[in-house]
Amino acid sequence: MKQIQPIPLLLAIFAVIAIMAVGIFIAEQSIIGVILSVVALFVIVGIGFARKKRMREKGML
Repeated sequence: MKQIQPIPLLLAIFAVIAIMAVGIFIAEQSIIGVILSVVALFVIVGIGFARKKRMREKGML
C-alpha cells in the first residue's frame, strides 16, 4: 500500500471546499461569491495538475 502524500491530499480537500462554497453562494444568491469560488477551484486544480506533471517528469510517480 502506498503512503498518503499530504500536499495532494490538502489540494483535494481545498478543491472540495471550493465546490461546496459554490453551492453555498448559489443558495445565498451571491454572484461575486460564486465567481470567486469558481476561480479558486480552477487555481487549486491547476496547481494540483501542474504539481503532478512536475512529479511525473522527475520520475517520482
